[in-house]
Amino acid sequence: MVHADASTFAQGVTKEEAYQQVLDQAEGLFFEQRNWVCNLSNAASLLWHAYKSLPFPSNQVNWAGFYTLDPLSLSPPQQQQQLILGPFQGKVACQTIAFGRGVCGAAAATQQTQLVGDVAAFPGHIACDGASRSEIVVPVVVEGKVVAIIDVDCAVVDGFDEVDRVWLERFAGVIAGACDWP
Repeated sequence: MVHADASTFAQGVTKEEAYQQVLDQAEGLFFEQRNWVCNLSNAASLLWHAYKSLPFPSNQVNWAGFYTLDPLSLSPPQQQQQLILGPFQGKVACQTIAFGRGVCGAAAATQQTQLVGDVAAFPGHIACDGASRSEIVVPVVVEGKVVAIIDVDCAVVDGFDEVDRVWLERFAGVIAGACDWP
């Protein structure tokens, strides 16, 4: 049974311990639940609460969530694939992002994690929230196709590191296999 305590994180844990709890809790929440909206909603909440439990700079995360492949962008007359806003925690966000545009679009187009220490230096960065200073975007890939991206923004420069990359890539793998994608 799903319980709100799944998103309770102890203060003073390491980033690795918080991420391990995210993965463990997600696997429990995803058990016998394959709906992508439901699972991404709980995943966004887990990430948000994990970051808020950690010390600086992780506790400065100001957006955590998902964009998914927009199925309408796969049908004519559309000429380019795009992402559409999915479940998230934080301020309102851009609704659609073309593959190849900004940090999210770069991750979707290349199927590679984008770890950006200073978004002001990223060519073509899309500033949905002007307070965001760094960003990490991890593609969720199923059968060679991007179905979603994990997007996390931080209000300070260099808010993310290789620990975030490793654990968010693991999380993307869990999410990829846990959902029935449209």
